[in-house]
Amino acid sequence: MLDKLFGSRTRVKILKLFLLHPLNKFYIRQLSRDLKLQLNSVRRELENLKNFGILSSSNNDKEEENDKEGNGQEKKYYRANLEFVLFDEIKALIVKAQILYEKDFVEKLQSIGKVKLLVLSGLFVNNPNSAIDLLLVGKFNKIKLLKLIKELENGLGKEINYTIFDPIEFKYRRDITDVFLYSVLDGKKMIVINEVGLS
Repeated sequence: MLDKLFGSRTRVKILKLFLLHPLNKFYIRQLSRDLKLQLNSVRRELENLKNFGILSSSNNDKEEENDKEGNGQEKKYYRANLEFVLFDEIKALIVKAQILYEKDFVEKLQSIGKVKLLVLSGLFVNNPNSAIDLLLVGKFNKIKLLKLIKELENGLGKEINYTIFDPIEFKYRRDITDVFLYSVLDGKKMIVINEVGLS
């Protein structure tokens, strides 16, 4: 089943877009243009994903009178199927793969500063109740760090809510049981780097 799902780079790019924007609808030419993919490849992968069950499709909305493809045919819209049984798991897998592998985020992060703690929450662990997606503790080149986070946002196609603490401030907030900090540390999360003794 996973081979069928992740069988091509085109499929992964399309999946990522739908999983991170589950309430949006897209049509074939729009996806081909926005993702810079061949039209026939997009059409094939959309049908594969629809047959798999993670996407659904419909013809153009009734209120959109001039909703035609370039060939005069009605646009066929695709959107994420939120009822798909593995939707949350596949979304989490795609997001984790993006940050840990495709962008080599951790290695790049370590090259621009001293990382004491990296915690993924929110978007990265499918926890919509989290105040942030990314918690960083350490000393960094701020300009390079902001550029790196921007790269990650571009790769995900989504804005990331993040918080950066200097090690001294982190220790202070931890000592006084800061409400914001502990809402992240006690919530659903994935600890990637831990040099501060979190259990």
